[in-house]
Amino acid sequence: MKTLFLGVDTSNYTTSVSCVSTEGIVFERRTMLSVPLGERGLRQSDAIFQHVRNLPKLIEPMLQEVDRGAIRAVAVSSKPTAAEESYMPVFLAGKLAAVAIASSLGVPLYETTHQAGHVRAALLGQETFVSESPFLAVHLSGGTTDLLLVRREDGLIGEIDRIGGCDDLHAGQFVDRVGVRLGLPFPSGISLEALARTAGDHSIKLPSSVKGLNCSFSGQETQCQRLIEGGAEESSVAYAVYDCMARTFGKLLTNAFAETGCKTAILSGGVSGSLLLRELLQQRLKHKLFYAQSGLSSDNAVGTALLARDRFEHSPR
Repeated sequence: MKTLFLGVDTSNYTTSVSCVSTEGIVFERRTMLSVPLGERGLRQSDAIFQHVRNLPKLIEPMLQEVDRGAIRAVAVSSKPTAAEESYMPVFLAGKLAAVAIASSLGVPLYETTHQAGHVRAALLGQETFVSESPFLAVHLSGGTTDLLLVRREDGLIGEIDRIGGCDDLHAGQFVDRVGVRLGLPFPSGISLEALARTAGDHSIKLPSSVKGLNCSFSGQETQCQRLIEGGAEESSVAYAVYDCMARTFGKLLTNAFAETGCKTAILSGGVSGSLLLRELLQQRLKHKLFYAQSGLSSDNAVGTALLARDRFEHSPR
């Protein structure tokens, strides 16, 4: 009988549940929250309502498909990051569901962070390749552009310290604001990348603003809005966004490698799932970069479930 571990994550735009065993992913399902066309996000109250509506539709089939008697622990993302002031109401929906599941099964409940879940999901299958401690991680999403120093403790993910990142507009916000302005659906990453792939003109060069371990995208987003208003080719503007991000993150990581002495970096978060960004970024760096497996860059509960497995297997019993 397989030993199973459950994970729940309710982020800004995705409801997700997962079950893993000692061998890998057993069950994984997620639902994107609905954002009206033309809008650039959701109010927390609207997001919570959608999570509450989505969770039963995900949890019930999971518990029907897996052997409940084999479940040993449950983990939930109860806040965005490990920072003391980190808080977001949407995660309370997932916590409520996880508490109910763990209590009914009589198993431990582990609280973790959305960010730790992203890093752990990105490590899946690459644990032996990303073995140094500490190592660098970059979390790129609509709500986070963080440069992180991740320590290992007894082989587990330990302290995650933010050492740099974006000072104003996050990478995902940069992508989404330009995408929505171009009439694309929110979130805009997939559509904007597809548009960028069609660009025949790569002459538009947005400045990359990097100071040490910090970067900025607000001025570049404003410049894109002006280009669009001025009638610039839409595909060229889309390509310029990815080119700008690649040059920015290339400089950021080069500085971080030099300052920390780390030799490894792993990228997580929905923006890092862009194959175009990966191609352009790798061209600018000598260091090997690692990325999450296909489908695990965007918000998901796989990393959360893996953290439940890690914590349970290393806890005294």
